[in-house]
Amino acid sequence: MKEQNEPFRSGFVAIVGRPNVGKSTLINEMIGQKIAIMSDKPQTTRNKIHGVYTTEHTQIVFLDTPGIHKPQHKLGDMMNQSAVGTLGEVDAVLFLIDVAEGLGGGDRYIIEQLKKVNTPVFLIMNKIDKVEPEQLLPLIAQYKELHEFTEVVPISALQGNNISTLLEVLTGYLPEGPQYYPADQITDHPEQFVCAELIREKILHLTREEIPHSIAVTIEDMRVQDNGVVYIGAVIFVERDSQKGIVIGKQGALLKEVGKQARKDIELLLGSRTFLELWVKVKKDWRNQERILKDLGFRNE
Repeated sequence: MKEQNEPFRSGFVAIVGRPNVGKSTLINEMIGQKIAIMSDKPQTTRNKIHGVYTTEHTQIVFLDTPGIHKPQHKLGDMMNQSAVGTLGEVDAVLFLIDVAEGLGGGDRYIIEQLKKVNTPVFLIMNKIDKVEPEQLLPLIAQYKELHEFTEVVPISALQGNNISTLLEVLTGYLPEGPQYYPADQITDHPEQFVCAELIREKILHLTREEIPHSIAVTIEDMRVQDNGVVYIGAVIFVERDSQKGIVIGKQGALLKEVGKQARKDIELLLGSRTFLELWVKVKKDWRNQERILKDLGFRNE
């Protein structure tokens, strides 16, 4: 229960970390609904995902940035610029690490960026379910030698361990401020963006190692039909003809399965029956062409 004189606190919080440490899993767990796609492949997140967590006395807008990594192409460079640029825009930063992986060169690079930040930086030790408790203290000491973190919070984003504690501690560092979004809004991205991301997630899961991150999805058409069913027409872009064949699959089987799985998640998101139609097109070398990247919705600001 909110006390009569308790101030309303709000702010923007960035989640940063090496690729594949669980940033998207964490933001989905905190928000309570899937808005960021999850995959065991690195560099899954390409855009800053704004997830909104709201209680009676708090609103936190989370930015799930792309994993900071050594870029191999123009898309990778734009992803890095997006992640690092976010650090100067927020009220606090959550630096997420994988405790099972330990301290690596990628972490050291990110910590160097964090040293330039004047806002509170939390060390969030994810995947504690994968290690013994006695392994955590030496690891904390290693990270603290490199940077003086405002708080250290061990969690398991996948199992939901200590997430409520993290939110409670984080709230204490937020300034008094307005409620930026309605209480029932969980993201500032349009539904089309989230639907496209859910389709891309299914492709990554179903193609496994056969398809690298040369996949992009755009929603060409989205409308409510007379019968109340939401029609969605989506285009899946790949870089080569051989990849097109893989995504479609034998007699269209894989593409059909992508549509089936994506439709289930989309219907949960929209709360409505959905008819999903998918096409696969080739845009050669799209990850290195800035004009195409912008057409597909990727930004480096």
